[in-house]
Amino acid sequence: MQRVERQCGVAFQLLKTQLLTVTDLEGEQVADLVAFNSADPREYLSSGRSIDYANTIYLTTGNVLYSNRSRPLLTIVADDVGQHDFLLTPCSLETFQIIYGNRGYHPSCFENLAISLKRFGIAPDSISTTFNIFMNVGISPDGTLTIQPPRSRTMDKIVLRAEMDLIVGLTACSAEMTNNYCFKPIGYEISEVSDGS
Repeated sequence: MQRVERQCGVAFQLLKTQLLTVTDLEGEQVADLVAFNSADPREYLSSGRSIDYANTIYLTTGNVLYSNRSRPLLTIVADDVGQHDFLLTPCSLETFQIIYGNRGYHPSCFENLAISLKRFGIAPDSISTTFNIFMNVGISPDGTLTIQPPRSRTMDKIVLRAEMDLIVGLTACSAEMTNNYCFKPIGYEISEVSDGS
């Protein structure tokens, strides 16, 4: 299993039919995920399309994550937690200035994704809403969002199957509130679909 160290990010290729397992190694740690068609990165993971077609904001086992062109990118084939966020964008330097009132530098998922995806020729402006694995966002009747501690516990995981060749960016989220104010690493593993899967 590979590790994404605390407040860091990685990018890698994921081939069609391969499985990506993302594991919360220590519990209560969010992982931001974004994906692009490796043959044409102008096709990318779409929160709006995915939520629209699933008719739910809580995508889990059996749900498909669609692209901006309405094509399947990833299918969730197993999910220990069952609730993730697909509404919020990756945290950025501006997130910490506007929401947290920070004045100085702060690591962010947006920066970590931008740095990691650069070697694949993907520009920062191409990074849209991420699939925020293990993130627990509550929604009140008036529409107010509340960031709550992740429900994931040590070694909880989600498994996604690639539906086309992809470039994937993945982070161990850098936002204090999102991770119950304690930053930890995230594990990930790429494997082949076994016979009978």
